[in-house]
Amino acid sequence: MDLKNKRIGIIGSGIVNKEIYELAYKVGKLLAEKGAIIYTGGLGGVMEAASKGAFEAGGITVGILPGHKAEDANPYVKILVLTDMGHARNVILIRSVEMVVAIAGGYGTLSEIALALKMWKPVIGLKTWENIPGVHYVNSAEEVLSKILEFLS
Repeated sequence: MDLKNKRIGIIGSGIVNKEIYELAYKVGKLLAEKGAIIYTGGLGGVMEAASKGAFEAGGITVGILPGHKAEDANPYVKILVLTDMGHARNVILIRSVEMVVAIAGGYGTLSEIALALKMWKPVIGLKTWENIPGVHYVNSAEEVLSKILEFLS
């Protein structure tokens, strides 16, 4: 089964260490290789890493940015949505996708997890906020892909 044109949100910290960057890169790459369209907040950290992985795999990347300047987007975002809405852009990001992968993250990520759960969207957690009822926790990029395929079967 492929993920052709499935809209998957990858959310997480804007500033990350090398381990989390590489993890987000791998998730973006694996999902794009299966045909998924990758949505992020368009900035750095997890958002950039996931976009880079997807971009390098030939995938479509969408960035829902909090501001109004295209130059704020990471260089791997192919489609920019400039909201000029700050954190309120999280609602647009979550509403636009079919499911969400949370990798690491601070309070912005926590708000996106809550919005996704409120909108009945599957949330997969990888090294992110723990013990949130409704989040499906996994331990690797490969498990993210398996869990997504499980949801879609």
